[in-house]
Amino acid sequence: MSLGIQPQNPNITAGAGPTVRLSVTHGLKQYDVSVPPQFSFGELKKVLAQQSGLDPANQKLLFRGKEKEDSELLHMSGIKDMARLVLLEAPRSQEQVVEEEKMDPEVARVCEAIARVRAEVDKLADKVSTLEAAVNGHKKVDEKEFTVLPELLMIQLLKLDGIEAEGEARVQRKKEVKRIQNMVEAMDALKARYNNPFLDQSRSVEVTTQWATFDSGSGQAPQTHAPQSLTQVTENWERFD
Repeated sequence: MSLGIQPQNPNITAGAGPTVRLSVTHGLKQYDVSVPPQFSFGELKKVLAQQSGLDPANQKLLFRGKEKEDSELLHMSGIKDMARLVLLEAPRSQEQVVEEEKMDPEVARVCEAIARVRAEVDKLADKVSTLEAAVNGHKKVDEKEFTVLPELLMIQLLKLDGIEAEGEARVQRKKEVKRIQNMVEAMDALKARYNNPFLDQSRSVEVTTQWATFDSGSGQAPQTHAPQSLTQVTENWERFD
């Protein structure tokens, strides 16, 4: 199948100087193209994109069994008239997968829902940081914060529990869940330190929040209790699927 480049490409015209004819194999297909020998492999990929439909970023060109870099020039790599090359489709990068998923309306809706929760958690994280700084500085704080902040964080956790997510959105959801859980545990430790200023910070307090398994739609919030005596840290996290 001969698919020579047409004159509409300004870089390849009858009067543009000498060209080399290349035979490019792509699976069961073969593309015969003519390009200037001064072309780079990156420019050749753009030409082949017109024939193969593959984005240049997703192309791999092999010559004599070796993949060629986009910046390499054809004539400097030993390419001569009637040279044979192999065109392969490169694996999609994680960034490309994410962007393609975001194009799906349902995935976009889920990502937006998670982003809204993340924004609320960011605000609460600032408050937790402010409270931590006050406790570490041995300043007096409103003790209601030790109850209100965990409750507000639990509300955001339940919002995430109600979001059904797949793919990259599911990964982002899990990250946000873990972030909230870590902050609630930090609040347990802060409350214990505030109530006992002479607490040896090299020792950890018991994590009093028992986490349920968070499946989408379960609607079950973990139970919280006041911090008890100082014991070894116990992390009773269960899988968030």
